[in-house]
Amino acid sequence: MTDLGESASSIWSGRAVAYAESFAAVCAYPIEDLLDAAGVGPDVRLLDVGTGSGNVAAGACARGARVTAVDADPGMAEVAAKTVPLAEVGVAELPVLPFADDAFDVVTANFVLDHVGRPRRSLAELGRVTRPGGRIAVTMWAVPGGEGRALLGRAIEAAGVHRPTHREVLDSETDFPRTEQGLADLMRAAGIARPSCRTIAWDHLTSAQEWWHGAASGVGFIGHLVATQPPEIRAEIKRRFDLLSAEFTGPDGRLALPHRALLATGTPEA
Repeated sequence: MTDLGESASSIWSGRAVAYAESFAAVCAYPIEDLLDAAGVGPDVRLLDVGTGSGNVAAGACARGARVTAVDADPGMAEVAAKTVPLAEVGVAELPVLPFADDAFDVVTANFVLDHVGRPRRSLAELGRVTRPGGRIAVTMWAVPGGEGRALLGRAIEAAGVHRPTHREVLDSETDFPRTEQGLADLMRAAGIARPSCRTIAWDHLTSAQEWWHGAASGVGFIGHLVATQPPEIRAEIKRRFDLLSAEFTGPDGRLALPHRALLATGTPEA
């Protein structure tokens, strides 16, 4: 969680545990593909930026990598340090990382570019700390991001609440298309060579209670929007959420929420 200033810091501050109990699971889905794409194996020096609850760091440690992980939110870093005791965990915020040039073989950023105010500069910083010939691997939500990802937003809008889109976070000169081509072009502009980007899609299996818990606890921008409404509006959002959830509820009572994301890799320019 990085670099959108004081407003973003307040949105994530104090919500590390709630994130780990809710939305962290959906963000964990691409981790093995992310690590495969980056060629992560034994003794690889890996930096995980925006580590959140530490799921990427844990996956890399399980492969025998030497892992450093950072997050802008101290609470997230604390959770990650407990979750992944083999990793060196600290607090750091894009677009400026406290590491030397070429310090790592691989740098990962799982759903971090969704939360930065200067994505090109942030990618360039990932490239700076990656050695020549090393790999940078990132994920971010595609637009559209899948019917399941849109569920909470639909409930908010059905309750009559104006929901800002993510595009209002960045100005027109900084924003870019959340497509395979858009992300690949951004990586090239940031000095990352031979970018490769593909779309991954999956159904996130969860309970309605767990999915609502993240929003009700104020996790992320959409959770912040829910949590800052008056009690009667929050109740109406929840009622709409319950109604709309029926579209995704299987025979076992669990939700199967379709999601789409972008997975991109590249290497620093020589």
